[in-house]
Amino acid sequence: MKNSIDYDQLVQKALRGVVASVLKKVSIEGLPGRHHFYIAFRTDHPGVAIPEHLRARYPEEITIVLQHQYWDLNVYEDRFEVALSFNKKPETLVVPFEALSGFMDPSVQFGLQLQPSGVPAARIEPMPAAVPDGPETMDAPKNTAKDEAPKEAAEEAATGAADNVVALDVFRKNAK
Repeated sequence: MKNSIDYDQLVQKALRGVVASVLKKVSIEGLPGRHHFYIAFRTDHPGVAIPEHLRARYPEEITIVLQHQYWDLNVYEDRFEVALSFNKKPETLVVPFEALSGFMDPSVQFGLQLQPSGVPAARIEPMPAAVPDGPETMDAPKNTAKDEAPKEAAEEAATGAADNVVALDVFRKNAK
């Protein structure tokens, strides 16, 4: 029996619940207004199903965009499925909520940084603040590598545009 409450695990579960609730609402009603999502997840996490060419290109993490061209968004208790176009070919992705590392809605400057289950916190880097400058077609999948983020997005992140990103590391005690 544990002698303490695992608040980190409870908060991560609650944050994944927020993402699941948002995606479920969008799967039923569609994206309202200018809302769109950047969803980062670990491609090496158990249960992630993506085409092999994407796994080869992004062996650890990828960020997808749900904006203009996505289809068949289905949300389940433990995962979501969505079809996106890569190189003008529709592909279905299956992403367990446990694999998520970030969720961002730049239209309202809201973001969550998540810790994928089974990944030590030290390996997780924050999602870059990325703001699209036009319709996203998903013909070129986005990676979260910092050197691939647009200069304007990096400057915006440095000036506080990502103020609504929730990072739990601030509240953790150093266990030594």
